[in-house]
This record gives sequence, C-alpha cells and structure tokens, in this order.
Amino acid sequence: MSYRWDFTPVVTNAPLLAEGLVNTLKVTGVSLACGLVLGLALALMRLSRHRLASWPAGFVIEVFRTTPPLVQLFWFFFALPLIVGVEMTPFLAACVTFSIQSAAFFAEVFRAGIQSIERGQWDAARAIGMTHGQALQRIILPQAVKRMIPAFMERAIELMKTTTLVATIAYADLLFAANEVSQKSFRPLETYTVVALIYFFVIFLASQFARLLELRLARSGESTVH
Repeated sequence: MSYRWDFTPVVTNAPLLAEGLVNTLKVTGVSLACGLVLGLALALMRLSRHRLASWPAGFVIEVFRTTPPLVQLFWFFFALPLIVGVEMTPFLAACVTFSIQSAAFFAEVFRAGIQSIERGQWDAARAIGMTHGQALQRIILPQAVKRMIPAFMERAIELMKTTTLVATIAYADLLFAANEVSQKSFRPLETYTVVALIYFFVIFLASQFARLLELRLARSGESTVH
C-alpha cells in the first residue's frame, strides 16, 4: 500500500511553524550575543597569571565543554530554581544554558586567537607606552577577532542545531511547533519533512555565508583559528 502525501495540514499551520522558527532564532541570537561576551571574559581570565582568575575560568570551560547540553538544560530549568528559589521560564533557561555553553567554546577560540598574535605585537605596544589593556583592545583583539570569525560562524551553526533540545522543556521552538502540528494533523511524515527542509535551508545559508567569509579572509592573507 503506497503512502499518499498530503501537505495541506502543514500549510494550514504554517503560521505556527513560522512562530516556532522565530523563537528558535531568538534563543540562538541571544545565546550567541551573551556567549561572545562571556567567552571573552572567560578567555581573559584563563590567560591571567593569577590562579584565582584562571582556575575558576578553566573549571567552567571544562564543565560546559564536557557535559551533555541536555543535562545542562535540565539542570538550569529544574534544579537551579530549587536552589535559588527563582522560577525559571523555558526561554530564560534555554538562553542561560546555551549562553554559558557557547561561552565555554568561544573562550577557547578567543584564547587561541589571542595567543596566535605574534609576541612582537605586544612588545611594540609596550614600547610606545600602551598598557596591557590598551594593547589588547587596540592592537591584539582587532587582529585576533578577524582570524576567529569563521570559528564563530561554525559555532553559531552548531548552536542552532543544539537549540532543538529546548522542546524538551516545552519552549515553543520550531521542533515543539512541529510536534503540535503533527499531533493535530496526524501527518508526522509531512510535518517533519517540512521542518527538516526549513532547518536545512536556514543552516545551509548560514554555512554558505561562513564559507564565503572564510574564503575572503583567506584571500586577504589572514589565517583562521579553529
């Protein structure tokens, strides 16, 4: 017996899927922005000569790089509210989890990028009277960030894939919306086929942009950090 495809229920529920995609992009965008800021802070702490700064940063980085994202998400959503006594919404739990997890990965990218800059750049900055912070801000980071952009783009793509986990805590992302459409329409094959195509289209565009950006940087003579 051949299967008869019917995408009518999926088309009818297109607004619900569109809202889910927007929510997915929200979590991805907030987590990326916060992850970049926290990642830079962790990288600078990790590079510090003071153990009171480097050790805690190293601990956070290793924990969030080596534990499963789903466990982290459940911990922030279910366990943290019991400890601090503050209710955690699915959106907030997702953003906190993926921001810190992204920060752990970005920290290593930042650290590698900063360390890739030749030592002579630091010496030249000190020779003209710059402090360590001024040299980092005006000379080292601008060069390092340019080398790190492809790695940041790759992480952004991976993060968007990881956000599908938020459906497990009832956050209305694209996958959660797909579950609702599937249950209402009794058309899981059509629903998840469309959702898979949506993810493919968005992630494919992002990956192509990252590839073009990497090629442009390569042509400009800049090596990249992975």
